[in-house]
Amino acid sequence: MFNDNRITVAKDIVPDPGFTNLQTIDDSIIVDLKYATTDNFTGQMIYDFKTAVARTGTAKKLGIAAQLLRAQGYRIKIWDAYRPTIAQEKLFSVCPDPMWVAPPNPNYSHEKGVTFDLTLTDLDGNELPMQSGFDDFSDRAKRSYQRTDEQDRYYRLLLDVMTKADFHGYENEWWDYQDNDAEAYGPKQVDPNDYAEYLTLCCYFTTIRYISILS
Repeated sequence: MFNDNRITVAKDIVPDPGFTNLQTIDDSIIVDLKYATTDNFTGQMIYDFKTAVARTGTAKKLGIAAQLLRAQGYRIKIWDAYRPTIAQEKLFSVCPDPMWVAPPNPNYSHEKGVTFDLTLTDLDGNELPMQSGFDDFSDRAKRSYQRTDEQDRYYRLLLDVMTKADFHGYENEWWDYQDNDAEAYGPKQVDPNDYAEYLTLCCYFTTIRYISILS
């Protein structure tokens, strides 16, 4: 178990209203945005971007979670992060059930960039056994669902680390975690494609430094 100063570090992060590409926070974070593919409950490609972004303060907290997990031999895989309101409207039109899909509201959850849908992987990026897949709109998704011993071990590991990083989970979706400072952020819509170049530049300068070392 990690000591309490880990929790203090996360709580001391001041809300920052900007947006950040999650993979610039910690390169161990895997991004697999399900709504950028047809592998989601709509069967449609909802997003025109593949870059996961979030409010900068929220992203920094995720970085703490990623570090805590990597130290134990695990990685975070992001299934969803910031979600534009136009995308929320499409999702709600397919499933207008607020238990599973919230009504469009630019000042809420994913739409303002303070919530993540995520899971655990091993260091090679292989997903670990959980109680259900993403967007399983059944009792299997609920945190009260009876898990196997193996599923429960990974569920509790993820819950423990995300709690230490100052997030809380949604009771009906085991994969959903929201920043405890969510109310400090107002609505703001951005285009995640505008943040993709930041990762490219980061990788470019990392490569240049590596070549310099080898030379």
